[in-house]
Amino acid sequence: MLKSLFSGVSGLQSHQVAMDVESNNIANVNTVGFKYSRANFSDLLAQTKAIATAPQGQFGGKNPVQVGLGSTVSSMTRIFSQGSIQNSDKNTDIAIHGDGFFIISPDGGSTYKYTRAGDFKFDAGGNFVDNNGFVTQGWLRDPATDKIDSTAPISDINISPGLTTPASSTTEVVLKTNLNSGVLVKSFSPTYQVLSGAPTTPPALDKNGNPIESDDVGVMFNEAGEAFVLQKDQGIWASFLNATLDGTGAVASGARELNVTFGLDNLLPQNITTSGGVAGNSAADNANRYVAAINAQSATTGVSASVRKVGTQYYIDLVNTNSNAAASHNIRFSDANGNSGVLGGAGSSTVITAYKYQYSPNTAVTTAGSDKKFRTLADLRYAMEQEAQAVDTNGNGLIDSNIQISINKQGKLELVNPGGASDDYDIALNITGIAVAGVAENTRFTRNMQALNSVLPAGTTGKAFSQSFNAATHSNSIDVYDSLGSKHTLRMEFRKVAVDTSTGSTWSMKISVPAPATIDTIAPKNEKIGSVRFNNDGSLATYNPPNISFSGNNGSAPNQQVNLSCGTVNKFDGMTSFDSYSATSEISQDGYTGGDLIGIRIDQSGTLVGSFSNGRSFGLAQIAMAKFTNNEGLSTDGGNVYNKTANSGDSVIGTAATAGRGFIQSAALEASNVDLSRALTQLIIIQRGFQANGKTITTSDQLLQTLIGLKQ
Repeated sequence: MLKSLFSGVSGLQSHQVAMDVESNNIANVNTVGFKYSRANFSDLLAQTKAIATAPQGQFGGKNPVQVGLGSTVSSMTRIFSQGSIQNSDKNTDIAIHGDGFFIISPDGGSTYKYTRAGDFKFDAGGNFVDNNGFVTQGWLRDPATDKIDSTAPISDINISPGLTTPASSTTEVVLKTNLNSGVLVKSFSPTYQVLSGAPTTPPALDKNGNPIESDDVGVMFNEAGEAFVLQKDQGIWASFLNATLDGTGAVASGARELNVTFGLDNLLPQNITTSGGVAGNSAADNANRYVAAINAQSATTGVSASVRKVGTQYYIDLVNTNSNAAASHNIRFSDANGNSGVLGGAGSSTVITAYKYQYSPNTAVTTAGSDKKFRTLADLRYAMEQEAQAVDTNGNGLIDSNIQISINKQGKLELVNPGGASDDYDIALNITGIAVAGVAENTRFTRNMQALNSVLPAGTTGKAFSQSFNAATHSNSIDVYDSLGSKHTLRMEFRKVAVDTSTGSTWSMKISVPAPATIDTIAPKNEKIGSVRFNNDGSLATYNPPNISFSGNNGSAPNQQVNLSCGTVNKFDGMTSFDSYSATSEISQDGYTGGDLIGIRIDQSGTLVGSFSNGRSFGLAQIAMAKFTNNEGLSTDGGNVYNKTANSGDSVIGTAATAGRGFIQSAALEASNVDLSRALTQLIIIQRGFQANGKTITTSDQLLQTLIGLKQ
């Protein structure tokens, strides 16, 4: 009978402990990071009345007869389920999504404690502490490397109040851009030069005394951004005078016929003959018949004829304006009959005033009095000027002319005939395209040049202009910093200068900074000329210079080495040259001026990122996290703090979101994982259990009373 009393008492004691546990859970329903506990019941040792027996013969086996002696709370289980995340307005509040604990220390890292409560703040000394004043542990930024080493030992996280970051000079500029390789561009600029007398060796110099940049006509564009794509031997005919042949021999009368051959520059020679010559023909009759026959073929030969009468004599004059692209550009004829005195007093004659100007990617020929070869616009300008000035109007072999051809700032050829010299003459400029067997006319280039066609009398103030010649260009600029944090604009300008059908294209690269800063030892010292070459698949082949030596000349450290990172050769990770519009996708540099700390945010890896007044942001420290083999083995120490025990295992320290550790959410706190509805339901169950155990005691008491009453 007494056993039932003691069983009831143990039941009351067990349920009282369960009540204490559940009350503590409910009390911490709003405690940040709290994990609720559960009381685990177990029975006590039982009194054995009879042992179990095995089956024997015809009798079956018997189970043991045991009477239990009550219950006890054998253990407590802390449930580490995820609490809900509640957003807050405090950026130093942090919550853990997943497994893991923040590490805090009350004694500078000699001992560690652990918590899930992320209500942290900075104290007056810059320590990152919890509500107990314990300092959060983690890794600090190494000032030597400017990096956070999460493999180093952890220490107190401390960020000095009023933290400033010193200026950092630029060491690298990264550029990712595409330079248009197509035949239609949007970004282009004219090529130009300033003429200062006739240069001895073309090309002439530009206004800075340097060779004209990107002046290979084969890779130039017209005013609409359309590429000429000039091929070898394509070009123009150009003449500054009409080809004229004044007849010096009088035309005879009688039964004479004309039988001449006009040699053509583009086509086969054209034979011109007449008929109807009779003894009674006068010289005038014959002259008119000859002129009519020649003019009937002008569309083919380009040559027109006229009758000139001097006294009683008749002469035939020939003119070729060189304006008919399909005909001869000069006068070339021979008299098949060997007649003299018909067209000039000789059996054959040649008058040349038009010459070919043909594109040659490799060589230039600019000699007057012959066909020309050019590669650059400077070659073409010089060759045309030489030819314009080669006319000896005095016949003394001493050329004295003020005719000039220059390239103006709009990239146009500019022709002037100011007069004032003994060999000046009235210019009648005619330009036509070259179209011969094996060489197709380049109509865009011809159209650009034909704008020069004009008549400029000597001494006129008028000018003739071609259309503009442009180079494909692209430019970028970025601010770089010296050791004092002073800002300087670094500008990079690219111009297309060459195309190789087998290897790819080449662009010039001009790097410049505003004076007094310098990047070169050769004047102008604030500019440096380099180049970028691409493979025929558009990938980067090579570029130069790979770096510049920058000096601000303002008291900052001189010879600051700045690497230019334009990409990996034979790759597409930097500069490229595809058939798409030139555009820059990325340009960056690593320098900055000094700044004061104005704010801190915490990212998912637990890195405290500082924002400074200079616009820079970088990690100042990183919060460490611990993971245990058995979270339930931790012991509580009050203040939302846990201590490790022999059964929790050692802490494995690392960064958030790695090796099974959860990630961190800033401006949020993890709420208690106590489910109030479950806890209140559990109270009812505990209450009923407690009442039932109390009932066993009162019932046993009544039985004892009955037993005592038997004695009476």
